[in-house]
Amino acid sequence: MIFYYYLDLINVTLQVIYVNMTDLNSENLPIIKEEELRLGIELLFYAYRDFTSEPDAILAKWGFGRAHHRVIYFVGRNPNITVTELLVILKITKQSLSRVLGKLIEDEFINQRADPSDRRRKLMTLTEKGSELERELTNTQIQRFTRAYRETGIEAVEGFRRVLSSIMNPEDRSLVRPKNTTRNNLI
Repeated sequence: MIFYYYLDLINVTLQVIYVNMTDLNSENLPIIKEEELRLGIELLFYAYRDFTSEPDAILAKWGFGRAHHRVIYFVGRNPNITVTELLVILKITKQSLSRVLGKLIEDEFINQRADPSDRRRKLMTLTEKGSELERELTNTQIQRFTRAYRETGIEAVEGFRRVLSSIMNPEDRSLVRPKNTTRNNLI
């Protein structure tokens, strides 16, 4: 038994489709060969390698790694995020986050303050220095996405998003949401 999930990020709907294993060879479903799946895995590997190469070089200048990048990105994307919320997004241990976050706070990339409504909770935002680094890191990746989106067109972009969201664990798909983006300014 396999469950296929379809997530339409434009309309933000989730449809669950049940597929019985005995029906996989039916005329309604395409047969996907292992080699095609391996090609997709390799493309994702090489794309991720190149997608992270420029930010890795920028991070190395500060003595940071990809964990620092992820924290900076998601704190910048979610101002006033709590440690608990960040742990949900990153799926790492408190100990791992503490090490990375401690360095980013110490080096003044992230500001942490008590939540006025609950002093036990800490709210995190990027400092000006952190915002500058986040922009520098993200701009290299935005350039890659802009080029790819322009080369492939809106239908491919929508298909790409559906594939990526289907690779994600279903319970995490709600974490990805557009912020002030319309369909017309995608490419």
